[in-house]
Amino acid sequence: MRSVRFLVPGTTGRFRCGGLLVELQTARLLSRLAPVQVVTYRQRQADHPFLDDLLRAEPLGQVSPAEAPLWIVSWGFDVPWLLRRLRGRPTAYHAHSSGYGFNLPPGVPVLAVSRNTLGYWGDRAPRNPLLLVPNALEPQWLERGARHDREPRPIDVLVQERKSSAYVLEQLVPALRARGLRVEVQSGWVDDLVDLFNSATVVLYDSADYWRGRGVSEGFGLPPIEALACGCVVFSSLNHALADLLDPGHLGHQIGCGSLEADLERIAAAVAQPERWRATPAALEALLSACSEQSLLGRWQGALQAVELHWQSQAAGAPALRSQPAVLLRWRQRSSRISRVIGWLGGRLVEACRGARP
Repeated sequence: MRSVRFLVPGTTGRFRCGGLLVELQTARLLSRLAPVQVVTYRQRQADHPFLDDLLRAEPLGQVSPAEAPLWIVSWGFDVPWLLRRLRGRPTAYHAHSSGYGFNLPPGVPVLAVSRNTLGYWGDRAPRNPLLLVPNALEPQWLERGARHDREPRPIDVLVQERKSSAYVLEQLVPALRARGLRVEVQSGWVDDLVDLFNSATVVLYDSADYWRGRGVSEGFGLPPIEALACGCVVFSSLNHALADLLDPGHLGHQIGCGSLEADLERIAAAVAQPERWRATPAALEALLSACSEQSLLGRWQGALQAVELHWQSQAAGAPALRSQPAVLLRWRQRSSRISRVIGWLGGRLVEACRGARP
């Protein structure tokens, strides 16, 4: 299998975020299947090669198509620019969030992290190769998550401030505290997130307003799954990819469910009797098993094989299928309807003329 290069802007400072950590984890996972490099393109770092240097050292045509590395791009707004720079080289788009508004060149495979993202590109680029490779939970969540522990926990309700809605922070949290519940709002860096989640009975994750304000989607939604792995009762919004995973009333529960009072009653009840609100063991284990690195390794192997066959076909001269622009599709469908109406009117006119003959 050809080598794989993951493109990220940088790995330190302002580039550190959940999306970067997932991309680096995916690179580590795929290193079990093929030679992998993490390549930066904005921040020069001594421990990673830099995109400009590699492109200068490997001009197009110098490496045979069969031996050329597969470049994987993922960084939202940078994707169109990166794909232009990599034109003529095997590439794939590792699609997390959707809604950035760009179109993909014909033939660029999409490696979608969720069914929500897969459906987005199934609509926007239906002729591109589309594959589903969900994000993997880091092993620590499966190994150390206290989902079988039924002892009382010191935190009744845990909220991570980042991505939380104003409703949760400004209305729900004060109201829960007024009821005497122990609520912790976590902000800043935490050395051991597994330990923090293991200490909470209920976790609130309401990211709908955060993503709506940015105009893009919740790409996968790891925090609720991490909370479930630690035995927490999860109340969450069901936007975007969260709806892929959180079957309301079974694996998790909807937050913002009609009224503040309704949320207060349900969350207080979950704190008082969490065993009645937790996900069923069978459904939880099925979800966690599907998100394990071992399970995802098999999915990635199949996805990389499909991408490899695609680029072999392209190298052999097979033209990439193209998706027709939506404006053209709409024009053709409207033209077809107009033609049918004109045909019907013409038929009625002919019949009327025949009936008018003496």
